[in-house]
Amino acid sequence: MKWGGGGYVSGLVFHPTTANLLYARTDIGGAYRWDQPTSSWMPITDGLGFGAAESKYHGIESIALDPNNDQLVYMVTGMYTFEGNGRLYASSDRGDHWTHVDLPFPVGGNNSGRAMGERLMVDPNQPSTLLYGSRTAGLWKSADSGKTWSQVTTLSTVKMTQDQVNAVGGSAMGVDLVVYDTGNRGGGTATQTIYAAVAPDYASAAGLGANMYKSSNGGATWTAVATPVSGYHIPHMVRAADGMFYVVFTKDAGPGAGGPGRLYKFDGTNWTLLKSVDPQGGTNFGLGGVSVYGTGATTRIALGVTNSWGNFSGQQIVQLSDDGGKNWREIEATMPGEIASGWVDDVEIDPSNRDHILHVHGGGIVETRNASSATPGWNGAIANIEETATQFLAAAPAGAPYKFINSAGDVGTWIVTDVATKPTMGPTANWSNGNSADMAWADPRYIAGAGVANWSGAGGFGFWSGDGGATWANFATLPAGAQANTGSAGNIAVPSRGNVIWAPANSVPSYSTNNGASWVLTNLPALAVVGQGWDRGYRLAADRKNPNKVYAYDSGGATWGTAGKFYVSTDGGHTYTLSAGSVAANLAPNAWLATSMAVNPNVEGDIWLTDGNTVYHSLDSGATWTKLNGFATANGAAGASLIALGKAVNGASYSAAVYVVGVVNGVWGVYRSDDGGASWTRFNDDAHQFGGIGVMAADWNSYGRIYVSGTGRGLLYSN
Repeated sequence: MKWGGGGYVSGLVFHPTTANLLYARTDIGGAYRWDQPTSSWMPITDGLGFGAAESKYHGIESIALDPNNDQLVYMVTGMYTFEGNGRLYASSDRGDHWTHVDLPFPVGGNNSGRAMGERLMVDPNQPSTLLYGSRTAGLWKSADSGKTWSQVTTLSTVKMTQDQVNAVGGSAMGVDLVVYDTGNRGGGTATQTIYAAVAPDYASAAGLGANMYKSSNGGATWTAVATPVSGYHIPHMVRAADGMFYVVFTKDAGPGAGGPGRLYKFDGTNWTLLKSVDPQGGTNFGLGGVSVYGTGATTRIALGVTNSWGNFSGQQIVQLSDDGGKNWREIEATMPGEIASGWVDDVEIDPSNRDHILHVHGGGIVETRNASSATPGWNGAIANIEETATQFLAAAPAGAPYKFINSAGDVGTWIVTDVATKPTMGPTANWSNGNSADMAWADPRYIAGAGVANWSGAGGFGFWSGDGGATWANFATLPAGAQANTGSAGNIAVPSRGNVIWAPANSVPSYSTNNGASWVLTNLPALAVVGQGWDRGYRLAADRKNPNKVYAYDSGGATWGTAGKFYVSTDGGHTYTLSAGSVAANLAPNAWLATSMAVNPNVEGDIWLTDGNTVYHSLDSGATWTKLNGFATANGAAGASLIALGKAVNGASYSAAVYVVGVVNGVWGVYRSDDGGASWTRFNDDAHQFGGIGVMAADWNSYGRIYVSGTGRGLLYSN
């Protein structure tokens, strides 16, 4: 589904000699390569993902290119340091195919400070040598193109414990970046002069007395470099062709790092201040990205000013100098086009076109192609980048005026009428999360949904539309728990117009018979807490043939929780009875995200469940359950985590096509059955795994069309 951008692009990496070869890394949505013929981005990590077990590798912390070989690209992946060690992926065909090795240190592609770097560098003269600045364990080296790694103990032997990481806020910065001091390539002898920037947290933990270290013997030994600013982060340090370094210091880690911030020129001995920003006008300005083009007195420098929100005269977003930093002018604020302030944490001047300047921001990438103009024009450079995070999908019945409802993090809830066009109908265009939505099946113009009002910090809010999404109103009141319990493990169901059941995360569901004017608690049991920070919730579904029947599924909350339970209401979702058959089935306890429920709208009481391990089917409104064989958890991937029903193929023995995300014979993927679960065939392939699939719905107008959310890859659909 077309949205465009939608998330934080944390870094841009140009190949230094091959024109138009550019990579983008994102914090949760994998990596992209620029495709010049189509003027769009090509996703290059959609093949990653053996279910949720590998979704964390869609967080890309650093990308490195070999300046001698424009086919070779490396990336270090891992979403959060607390999830364990990361991976190094290598490709010899610009990211079309990958191999990987497991790294001996944790990686934080979505931790704070994720735009710093690059942390990973290839030695231009001896490209089999790679260096990596880790977050918690100092500097690491590989001498065999990334296959094996060892800690550079001459800099530090310290590996921070989780307690030490927690003490610095949970997101250690470690070694921010590595830079080789050379203008040569392919010499065969290791580059001797190397710089490494050390963040204040790791410097403190490791007992290092400086924020920058230098090696003059290829990394064998290191000496402290006296810097003009201490106790600051060094998010970016770039080398001009004449050997001059341009170094950013800023107080905070980012994204949108606060200041004070300083830009210095460094010749290896002397430091010269070129630019400073400080808190002003109530805004804590910092500095982020820096890039240079040319040498000497005419060096062009592009500098990103971070945490400077807004677009007005006198504002600073991207500052440009054409005389080596003596004089500066603003080239983005108040200029024509799309302006993106705040998270300007990486800025790049195209090495083959000095007038082409790009920078990242919280919603993607913007660029100008006429930077030398007095009024450069800016545009979003996000074609084919889809980094929204869908949290819930509700497919509409055949013939409805829309295809589905997309509830997503950060961008909210939207009614989708055309997958090739950015949606325009939603309850709010403000910064919000969409957690859940549903429609009355016999009257699909009535829609109700739940979300989070991020723009105001007010917590949960609910909304409804009676005309298919053309106009909206907020619920006049909220049910118990909705204000405070805003996690995505919430759910909403609509049996008929005006009747809504809402199950906020970690809460007893409530029902309303008057469009949310008032709410009454159901009799469903309260949910016990399964762990610190683990949301639990009831999944709700209205029977599409009999609106008096509403189903509720409690998955147990975690693998160490209680067995799953299924409840049935015959009075429109007001009161519920536990299904003894679900107790007898011994449904596995599992997390909300590893389980799902679907009802067949063609037959009353026809219900499907995935309990994280396998698939269950009931034909009698949950009174009895049949356990399907063939699905089984393997290698950390859930045996069956998602289920969706859609239009059946002509002549099928069952009235719906059934799609399951799970593992069959040790192979994770999407599986389809046209015969009610008697047999299954794999629907996707290894090139279409998207870092795991978190949400799925199937179309009721077109057989074979499903909608899935990749990990930070927006919403994708099959043809």
